[in-house]
Amino acid sequence: MNKKLSNAAIRTNNKKMVLQCIKNHQPISRAEIAEKVLFSKPTVSLLVDELVRENWVHEKGIGESSSQGGRRPIHLYFNEKAAYVIGVDIGGTKVKTVISDLGGTIICASSFNTSKHLENGLLKQIQKEVQEMTQRNELDKGLILGMGVGVPGITETKTGVVVEAPSLKWIRYPFLTEAERFFSFPVYVDNDVNIAVLGEQWLGRAKSKENVLFISVGTGIGSGIIIHNQLYRGSSYASGELGYMVTDKNDMKNEFKPIFHRYGYLESVAGGKAIGRKFSQLVQQNKSHPLFAEAAETELTGEQAFSFAKAGDVTALSVVEDAIEHLAYGIINAATLLNPEVIILDGGVMKSTDFILPRLQKIVHQYLPSSVEIFRSQLGENAGVLGAVSLFMREYDSILN
Repeated sequence: MNKKLSNAAIRTNNKKMVLQCIKNHQPISRAEIAEKVLFSKPTVSLLVDELVRENWVHEKGIGESSSQGGRRPIHLYFNEKAAYVIGVDIGGTKVKTVISDLGGTIICASSFNTSKHLENGLLKQIQKEVQEMTQRNELDKGLILGMGVGVPGITETKTGVVVEAPSLKWIRYPFLTEAERFFSFPVYVDNDVNIAVLGEQWLGRAKSKENVLFISVGTGIGSGIIIHNQLYRGSSYASGELGYMVTDKNDMKNEFKPIFHRYGYLESVAGGKAIGRKFSQLVQQNKSHPLFAEAAETELTGEQAFSFAKAGDVTALSVVEDAIEHLAYGIINAATLLNPEVIILDGGVMKSTDFILPRLQKIVHQYLPSSVEIFRSQLGENAGVLGAVSLFMREYDSILN
């Protein structure tokens, strides 16, 4: 019995290797697969025939014949339409859900307001959205493999417990246990920035890169890290908390006071809210400033600071250039430590990429010992949901791995 089981396991593993080879190198012939995975041609042929029957692979087109002539090989392609995966990005403001094929093409999407459904349960509402999308698009529910989810907080991926997500008021929330009540298929969950870096590596600016640093600059500053093609989560799932980095020790010692629990130094000088607060303070000291009256009544936003800086406002320029400098030092520190091939930037503050990126690159390249490419996220608003699909594809122990 054990021998039979082990033979079956070996065969399944071989099948996965062949499918992975087709996914990574399509279009590809049976002979080319045999060369790459080091199996015999008859073994590859049998496994490919099985994958074709099961609809994971399809044959089309005719390849070039070899220099010796002979029969021209048939090309094999991974069938991205063979099944669906649900990707969910839970944010403090909204929850976005998509149903995607296995190649990351979004078939349908929907979103809802987070706070409106927080009391009654986000998972219940996600279940409702999924049902409506499958019905509206006439999708076969039996073809849904499962779901990946990103949450804005430290997450124990093995237990599925969200340790803390302040914007959702979750502390030690048993996410996967709750998800089992609403979904019959497998669900995987991780921190939202970890999810985003997976999305960018799969389909964005970091495609085919094995060492990636993804930085989200919003109210807070966090990062997702991929090292040697593996997501790095840290010993207690809290890696990448870039917002805690110190970029001015004197300021840290004399001025910095965390305004709330889990608030780091870099966030206090380069985060979106911090930029708005500093801009407000300086505007209030200048009665001739066009925003003086507004700043006296309410706190100005980071967006306003960038808007005025682009127009040449001296006060705004001093604030945002200081913030960019701090962010650049944080990036230099992180990149020196991790030596990534590429750095991807995203988040609310990066809406002003055209203004920020050239200034950021100038400082980073001046001080960094080895050069690195820095880009804005290519996937933008879909980085989270597509990253969630990618998480599922990586974690799910199926024929796809």
